[in-house]
Amino acid sequence: MSKRILGIGNAIVDIFVKVNDDFLLKNNLTKGSMKLIEKNEFESLKSAVKIEKIEAGGSVANTMAGISYLRGKASFIGKINSDEFGKVYKESLKKIKVNFPYSEKSENLSTGASIILITPDSERTMCTYLGISSQLSKDDIKEDYIKGHEIIFLEGYLWDKGISEEMFKHVINLAKKNNIKVALSLSDIFCVKRHRKDFFNLLLNDINILIGNENEINELVQKKNLLDCVNELKKTNKLIIITRSVNGSIALFNNEITNCDSSKVEKVLDLTGAGDLFASGFLKEYLDQSNIKKCLQSGSELAAMVIQKIGARLN
Repeated sequence: MSKRILGIGNAIVDIFVKVNDDFLLKNNLTKGSMKLIEKNEFESLKSAVKIEKIEAGGSVANTMAGISYLRGKASFIGKINSDEFGKVYKESLKKIKVNFPYSEKSENLSTGASIILITPDSERTMCTYLGISSQLSKDDIKEDYIKGHEIIFLEGYLWDKGISEEMFKHVINLAKKNNIKVALSLSDIFCVKRHRKDFFNLLLNDINILIGNENEINELVQKKNLLDCVNELKKTNKLIIITRSVNGSIALFNNEITNCDSSKVEKVLDLTGAGDLFASGFLKEYLDQSNIKKCLQSGSELAAMVIQKIGARLN
């Protein structure tokens, strides 16, 4: 029996706290932004707040959690330390039945964590200390971890020159050797701006499935509008999914375009995790060999569910 899907990404512990607007002003934080911080700034922020909830986060980890919620078989690899947050991370995944084959070591950097500051208007402002998570290297990923899966899902957030690029290539080579499909999430428009050429080369040569929102896709293809981007991407002959928020989603596959409306939402509480959970719904149906329309519909339903609650978890 196949192991279905393996996600590889940043292992970040999410720490949810409620604050007022004054707290953001006092700490010089821009509402709704994500700021990378150093360990000392992280510690001083953490000591100034009351923690509401802690769970295993990171974009691809959220997607694997969503697949597990749909009763799919999901595994995740991300780099953690054998510290307190590392233990919390492992436990959090175990609780929701996401397999975590990575064996943590005692490292000189702490497990990555993000303090998520929620203001009364439901906006979230994130202060993230990447810690050890960004140091995931090819030596951390054994062929045994990869074997037997149908899809490996990677995140654009992880791509960087040096050890991350080596790790990506290592994973892609193992996937090709073991006849496993590779999916990539573009993650963020800033990632695409920084690594546009690399991402396009990955799409042409290594990736079977690409997931991105309209802005990310436009940035990647560099055409005037989405229609021109779609026509350009058709030539790649890959499965490409484009999410368009309230305008629904599009899939390009075998030269066909499939459109899907967005699901109805009563009240948006928190937009975090919408893209991650869209990927959960889509990939779970895709693994179950559903038609592309059904894959898109499931993605839309999960995205709609998660934005009506705080956090990127449905379970």
